Amino acid sequence: MKRLLPILLLLLLTAQATRAERVRVRLFSTNTVGTLNVSFDLGNYNLYADGDNLLEDLLGEGRSVLVRAEGGKLHVSVNDDDYGLCDSLRLEATDTACILCLNPANCKQRTYEGNLVVKPLPGGKLLMLSDVEFETYIAGVVQSEIYGQRSDIFRIQAIISRTWALRNMGKHAADGYNFCDNVHCQAYLNRCIRPDIMMGAIESSGETLVDTAGALIETPFHSNSGGQTCNSEDVWRAALPYLRSVEDTFSFGMRQSDWTKTISIDRWLAYFSKTHKLDTADTAVLDTLLHFQQPVRRVQLLGIPLTRIRTDWQLKSTFFSVSVDSLTGSVILNGHGYGHGVGLSQEGAIRMVELGIAYDSVLRHYYTGAIVHRDPTANHSYVERYADHLAQIIEEDRNRQTRVHSKKDDWLGRLFRLRDREEREEVYIESEQDNEQDWEYEW
Repeated sequence: MKRLLPILLLLLLTAQATRAERVRVRLFSTNTVGTLNVSFDLGNYNLYADGDNLLEDLLGEGRSVLVRAEGGKLHVSVNDDDYGLCDSLRLEATDTACILCLNPANCKQRTYEGNLVVKPLPGGKLLMLSDVEFETYIAGVVQSEIYGQRSDIFRIQAIISRTWALRNMGKHAADGYNFCDNVHCQAYLNRCIRPDIMMGAIESSGETLVDTAGALIETPFHSNSGGQTCNSEDVWRAALPYLRSVEDTFSFGMRQSDWTKTISIDRWLAYFSKTHKLDTADTAVLDTLLHFQQPVRRVQLLGIPLTRIRTDWQLKSTFFSVSVDSLTGSVILNGHGYGHGVGLSQEGAIRMVELGIAYDSVLRHYYTGAIVHRDPTANHSYVERYADHLAQIIEEDRNRQTRVHSKKDDWLGRLFRLRDREEREEVYIESEQDNEQDWEYEW
């Protein structure tokens, strides 16, 4: 049996950027985890301690690894076998189609492809790192960061997430990894489990956003602009030519386009009086605080940055107007959008794609003057082969929506079964889809 080529190592990155084949991502970075149970959904793993000390080989379905922080070390057991203490642990995939299931104590279960590294942290905590192919990471980010049903939505998110990651590859270099899994970097809350999302990521192969000099740009994004994006200097310090405020009617009427917050008038005025030393007895000041309007985005309210007000009151955005309820006397904030407002509005992009606007036009709308650069050296013949198989899997799912799915229905395993049959020159038979004997893949 020929060894099947890894899917995503074939998706080469842009020639003008620093190439990345694998990245390390800290998992559960916002949680305090002292105990972790690892099981295996697909494929086999080898378990190593303290470098290359092999504890177990070919761990797969039915086996589990329990890791517990203990006295600055890791206590490790596999099913009923206790291996005692070690300084570090590594679960290494024996092939491409391998999936780990992570169950940390007091956290929701997640699944990931690739390898897993575990180390102890002070205070009885675990450091968990996903060692994964770069494009597999990007597909997981896309699934975590955006919703939708159309391939171009996922293609757009893949391009801006890939661009950001390549530009910020060393963000956590001092910590021993590339990225964390939360919004400090990009959300990476699970492996990509949807074949249509993977299709969008594959279609974006080799694509990044660059400026007119060919350099990777910053690609911030947010949920919804509320109808107008922000200049970068209105939120952060730097004024970037491609992060200009643009009118964005496409964000109207979406999930996060509008919001309301009610605050007692005493608390509202006390905040400005005590925190910002404004004279709320002054008629002009009082009138502005109670009737502030933003027909278009503004940066300040009486000299106070709206970003500060948003943070202090935990508002969804800085794009809000103020009025007073004539019946209750409460202050009403009527707001638009969700997020910092700089760069791409995800819900605006979703609407644009649904209206039939091309993905590159969507990107140019939000990143002024930016260019979609496609690496001419990317091996698109392989991309097209995998895309064909993914399209087949997507069509099968569309035609069998009432079917109860099992782990064997995961798109990654199914894709390799299709490739296996193709290499044996066998005809795909629908009734044999769930027959494991039909998949003679050697791990």
